[in-house]
Amino acid sequence: MSDALPIASIRTQVTVPLQFPDGYATEARVFSFDGLVDGREHLALGLGEWRAALDRQADEAPLVRPHSECLTGDVFGSQRCDCGPQLREGVERIADAGGFLLYLRQEGRGIGLYPKLDAYALQDTGLDTYQANLALGHRADERDYTTAAQMLTALGAQRVRLLTNNPDKAEQLTRLGVSVVGCVPTGIYLSEANAGYLAAKASHHARPSDVPSAR
Repeated sequence: MSDALPIASIRTQVTVPLQFPDGYATEARVFSFDGLVDGREHLALGLGEWRAALDRQADEAPLVRPHSECLTGDVFGSQRCDCGPQLREGVERIADAGGFLLYLRQEGRGIGLYPKLDAYALQDTGLDTYQANLALGHRADERDYTTAAQMLTALGAQRVRLLTNNPDKAEQLTRLGVSVVGCVPTGIYLSEANAGYLAAKASHHARPSDVPSAR
């Protein structure tokens, strides 16, 4: 663990049965936390044989997906992004392998729900998702994974494999003292409505991070 990482602790844990609209069902051990640095109500879902995955960390690290909240995609099935399908995929793949889904309350790449909808309006004028955030005076991506590192430490997950296509997640967690031993790519969920969004994500992850807007 990084010396600079504040310690968080498990506040509550409870078993919750899950069922998705396509009929897939599983059971999660849902954890809440005390001491998270941003004070938000982030959750960890222990899926599959997560206890066994923790026990065998020396040989095979638990599979972990840090998933940022997306109300429009996760709940309402918005086709403007791929968040809902990635959440659904993540739960099943982690349940099969044993590990954790971290549900992080950082909507709109960390700018919030209302600003995300403002960004959608700008995207309708021709900006991509990152350009729209910058035009609103935000950074292209404001997500911070300090709380994710705190949660993993509280859960005893010192070594993890990440289920993600985003290298920034691995880079941040590594800087925060989490041993990321590998990344497993997620599926690509292309539709007519999200083609531009996916192209912007691919381009953004292939170049250095955007600098903050001067606004």
